[in-house]
Amino acid sequence: MPGFERGLATAKGFFLPAFAAALLSGCVVGPDYQKPLLAMPASWSGQKAARPAQLSQWWRRLRDPELNALVAEAVAGNLDVATAKANIREARASYRQAVGTLLPSADGSASATRNRSTATSSGTATGTTYDQYQAGFDASWELDLFGANRRSVEAASYGLDASEESLRSTLLTLVGDVASNYVQARGYQARIALARRSAASQRQTAHLTRTMALAGSATAAEVAKAEGQASGTEAGVPSLEASYAEAVHRLSVLTGRPPAALNERLRHATPIPAPRLPIPTGIPADILLTRPDVRIAERQYAQSTAKIGQAEAARYPSVSLTGDISTTSLKLGDLGKNSTIGWSFGPTLSVPLFNGGRLQAAVDVAKAQRDQYFVAYKAAVLTALEDVENATVSLSQERIRKGKLASSAKSYGDAARLERTLYKAGETSLLDVLDAERSAYSADDSVLQSRVSIATDYIAVNKALGGGWNGAIDTGRPEIIDVRTGPRLASKTQ
Repeated sequence: MPGFERGLATAKGFFLPAFAAALLSGCVVGPDYQKPLLAMPASWSGQKAARPAQLSQWWRRLRDPELNALVAEAVAGNLDVATAKANIREARASYRQAVGTLLPSADGSASATRNRSTATSSGTATGTTYDQYQAGFDASWELDLFGANRRSVEAASYGLDASEESLRSTLLTLVGDVASNYVQARGYQARIALARRSAASQRQTAHLTRTMALAGSATAAEVAKAEGQASGTEAGVPSLEASYAEAVHRLSVLTGRPPAALNERLRHATPIPAPRLPIPTGIPADILLTRPDVRIAERQYAQSTAKIGQAEAARYPSVSLTGDISTTSLKLGDLGKNSTIGWSFGPTLSVPLFNGGRLQAAVDVAKAQRDQYFVAYKAAVLTALEDVENATVSLSQERIRKGKLASSAKSYGDAARLERTLYKAGETSLLDVLDAERSAYSADDSVLQSRVSIATDYIAVNKALGGGWNGAIDTGRPEIIDVRTGPRLASKTQ
């Protein structure tokens, strides 16, 4: 095809130098993004030594193998995580789309037609039938002289970063929710067991009172009071059972299972997880790197900055290069040889002359949106600092409270045992026994709730510091694998 090749070579002679010149002459408009520098406190309040936070697999320091397994299962099966992974795939595809605008586009075309022409001479019509074949090649390229497309790629890149941080944020929340609900479930189991033990002890007191009433040393009213207190303690068990069931159902759903899937697995009670304390919290500036919500806000601020450049570039001229080569022949084998060959090449210039201020308004909109994202970033940092301070204070104060509650529970337990002994000897009243048993049960229950609160506060501190899943996550595999997507005969679908 020497003719076709000569035409192609001629087009290359024009196209390639112009391509190189455009690459050298490109520029961008609008502000370049610079990561903001925010004033951060030097240390957390009450911090004595700034040891780096130990965020890697922090839930393992609760020392519960069942919890470790549930966290891994939740990461693999949680539906919010699946959605976040799909968002990453979407952001990656959007980024590739944006990159595609920087490159030339080319299309090939071919056609084959059968034609008939009729001529009339002296009343006689003669017809001629012939075939015509045509092949062509079209190319175009927007030079992006002022960087609109490059700013679009930049914005898409920041958007991809934000989507990846969103997955980290989802994992942080997920791990925290799994740990919190697991601790709550074990706490309810412990409280249910305590209520049943206390009710059994109170039943023994009621039985003793009934025996004493038969002997004439107690009244029917005292029997009723003793039985009423035992029944009141037993009445709290169904509420605790319901709360326990809700925690287990939540755990099942968090792992991507039906609500009742973990009922049998968690039926046997185990101790309330107890964390290893104290917790190293690092320095406040660490949260700029560890908190995914802060990093999302920073990436969104960066993305909004790039979009100002996009809007600004629309106010400048745009230049596109277009070119095409085509060949036409009456025989298929003559294409590029005994055929007509045509080509065209040239730039197209577009200059915005009058638009009623719309383009400048678009720039102002983008700048206002950047301000909003910058304020949102600063707010995210302040919220993160507040979360850490609140969680650490809550944890330290709860530890003090638990110590006092444990001392109180021991004293009330001793008092209840002594009152029962004295009551059997007839040296104290039933009211003193009932009051001591009620106080002992309440104190023991408060200790259990405090243990749950300590574990929950430990979880909150690690979440506030930005601790989450740091293992590998496969974000490339889609939830739905399509099959038979190639060309085929259409079929009716239900």
